[in-house]
Amino acid sequence: MEVVIDWNEVPLFDGEQAEGAFWGEHEVDLRLMDAAASANAEMSESVSITLRMDPRMLARIKRLARSRFLNYQSMIKQWLSERMEKEMRDR
Repeated sequence: MEVVIDWNEVPLFDGEQAEGAFWGEHEVDLRLMDAAASANAEMSESVSITLRMDPRMLARIKRLARSRFLNYQSMIKQWLSERMEKEMRDR
């Protein structure tokens, strides 16, 4: 069984059958799940910010998030968290 270590490895699925076939051969790395849980735990300490971005980019992000059954803001925070971890490891 292959291990998914980054959410970007999960493709956009054509339907439930394709998604079932993918997850039948893959599993999520526990560190990735822990990172997602940590991001949720930090919500009580959240600070609101304003971020301006291209509407087309935001639309694409929202589509990706929906396909993964995530809130788009949570997915963006998760991406930022993953990138920060990578940057810290690469130092």
